[in-house]
Amino acid sequence: MSPVHTPLALDYAALDDAALVDGVQRGDREAFRQVMRRCNQRLFRVARGVVNDDNEAEDVVQEAYVHAYEKIDGFRGDASLLTWLTRIVLNAAYGRLRQRRATVGVEQIEAAQHEDRVVAFPSRFGHEDPAATATRAQIRALVEHAIDDLAEPFRIVFVLRELEGCTVEETAAALDLREETVKTRLHRARRQLRAALQDTLATTLTDAFPFLGSRCDRMTDEVLKRLDAPPPGPSPSGDADGSPPPARRSPC
Repeated sequence: MSPVHTPLALDYAALDDAALVDGVQRGDREAFRQVMRRCNQRLFRVARGVVNDDNEAEDVVQEAYVHAYEKIDGFRGDASLLTWLTRIVLNAAYGRLRQRRATVGVEQIEAAQHEDRVVAFPSRFGHEDPAATATRAQIRALVEHAIDDLAEPFRIVFVLRELEGCTVEETAAALDLREETVKTRLHRARRQLRAALQDTLATTLTDAFPFLGSRCDRMTDEVLKRLDAPPPGPSPSGDADGSPPPARRSPC
């Protein structure tokens, strides 16, 4: 497929998927660039959910895009463009996985699960100071590590449903699973995450709302300054009637 030249004024971001596909099928590289921008995050997350490595996930997505570009003439719109690309990425990712190691049977993994509660994390954050931003990064690292430790069949379902917000139907179509299987694997992925995070979070909660270091020193200094400052009003040498000030009591 040879590239074609298109007017610079064309607003690719405003085009729907069908128009972009039409452009790609005619060799429009800018249309394909917009497709990639639109789909990159989902496809990277999907690839990483399988191969469990950032660099390898990038390689998988690049490989999948090349394959998709070569096969774009075969896209008929029976599924959405994103679903079509997701399947290509999954095929590439599972190919990498087969080359790397033998996968564990999902039935064996599922049989070992027990817990039933879910830890909820905030999905939106407001304006934050540096300490809050650092705390958020630490929480995100804990969650990402726990997701990485999920077995691949559960991890990929969790990524699509919870991170990408796919419906059960979309996830089932992308992974070629029954909808009940998607629900079961998501449920068990959540249980595994809860079990993995429980001990870590229990320890972390004891350190919540810290008031240490410079904050503690600053407040302590301010209090001492206030205690050492002379009281307002008459001179400390005596009251207005000339009587001496009362003797200070010793601390308890």
